[in-house]
Amino acid sequence: MPLIVMCGYPCSGKTQKAEELKVCFERNTDRKVHIVGDGALGVEKNTVYADSQKEKNVRASLKAEVERKLNKDDIVILDSLNYIKGYRYELFCLIKHAQTPHCLVYCLTSDEVSSTWNINREAAEQYTQEIFDALVLRFEAPDSRNRWDSPLFTILKDDTLPYEAISDALFKRKAPPPNQSTQSQPLSSANFLYELDKITQDVLLAIFNAQKTSVPGDLIPVPGATEKIELTRSINMAELRKLRRQFISYTKMHPTENSGHISNMFVQYLNKSLH
Repeated sequence: MPLIVMCGYPCSGKTQKAEELKVCFERNTDRKVHIVGDGALGVEKNTVYADSQKEKNVRASLKAEVERKLNKDDIVILDSLNYIKGYRYELFCLIKHAQTPHCLVYCLTSDEVSSTWNINREAAEQYTQEIFDALVLRFEAPDSRNRWDSPLFTILKDDTLPYEAISDALFKRKAPPPNQSTQSQPLSSANFLYELDKITQDVLLAIFNAQKTSVPGDLIPVPGATEKIELTRSINMAELRKLRRQFISYTKMHPTENSGHISNMFVQYLNKSLH
């Protein structure tokens, strides 16, 4: 059943709106509503958001919990910052694989308003000013032109929650169709894992070598792919290897029927992850 992704600055009203949505859906439908968020994980926000690895682990835990909760009957609300567009794209891939609709609820406030709300919280619930400022600086605002940010509902601090519109977006729309990179398919080649390892390694080497003569903005051709890497910045081998490991882990669980598609799938994955 549908996934609602909350998004916004720290202290922008996301949790309040998530609770309001839960009440509305429980009052108007017979579905269970699950809120998945930092609070349920017992996250100490100032510790987690000061450490990129700890933050990454929390995002992975939230995504895993969402995946566990998604089923044909219930509604899942992800109440977290969700401020990284690459992470929102991962969630979009998740709902495509689950073949369920989703929407994004963006609680839009100025940093001044959110900072004031943060200061007025109980001390134990506050972000330090340093962490708050860093999160605001890193925030990647959703854009309805991106399919992973659409349908997008932007709510200002004095707005009434548009429950009917959100409900229609979830229950009167078809789920996005699964595509080659998200649909589970039978493993038809005994050499699939070998091909997966070799092809992704060849792509990494092509990118690494091309960077010696390329500049940001160039399109890099890679072996076996019709699509090209969109080079927006310099990428070191450690980052490329990490993305390769993530792609391999996902693809092992959702193998493609045709190993000839691996290069294009990996290029698409890298382009989304590196932007």
